[in-house]
Amino acid sequence: MSEPEETTLYRPTIKELPETERPRERLARLGPGALSTAELLAIILRTGVGGESVLDVATRLLARYGGLAGLARASFSELVAERGMGTAKAAQLQAALELGRRMMVSAPEERPAVYTPADAAALMMAEIGHREQEHFCVLFLDTRQRVLGTQMLYRGNLTQAQVRIGEVFREAIRRNCAAIVVAHNHPSGDPSPSPDDIAVTRQLVEAGKLLGIAVLDHLVVGQGRWISLREQGLGF
Repeated sequence: MSEPEETTLYRPTIKELPETERPRERLARLGPGALSTAELLAIILRTGVGGESVLDVATRLLARYGGLAGLARASFSELVAERGMGTAKAAQLQAALELGRRMMVSAPEERPAVYTPADAAALMMAEIGHREQEHFCVLFLDTRQRVLGTQMLYRGNLTQAQVRIGEVFREAIRRNCAAIVVAHNHPSGDPSPSPDDIAVTRQLVEAGKLLGIAVLDHLVVGQGRWISLREQGLGF
């Protein structure tokens, strides 16, 4: 008895979908907030590849890399090697992700305010949460706790000795900041603070008191998680 032939699941292309179901038409009609992440990604990628619609490609990439955060961590060469990508689409995707990251922290006409650790974490996760090396970042705030900007100070395996307190405050003084939030990431994904993290926090808080610049928090960022040292009572 012969084996039954495998049936191939037919997947319609974007053009074969009803106009009301196509991502670009849905965006124009309903606005970007109504679209799924896969649909938004499909609009950026524009075209699919043999046997896969662009929506299929977008869904596959999100699943493979664990969502947008994983895609942001992927290197250019990794994206180029994916089926259905190539240099042009990889460049479009990385440019879009970088623009989104920058918008979260630098829109001068609508500066976000930081009132809680979660507010700061939302900004810092976009800035350093996807980095494969340890980064130390400073968030500058005005008297109303609105964001004036950020500065990436250090990169690499950080210890207490490598973080120079004067360098952390130099730009804050130049900008006439009222307060700062510092943050660094743990590429391992575990945001548990180390003894060095706590010691640096304590030094920064004391220096801030002398300079009249409040250190509101020190965040340790992992992959999709973060810890506020202020909330934990560590160094404050």
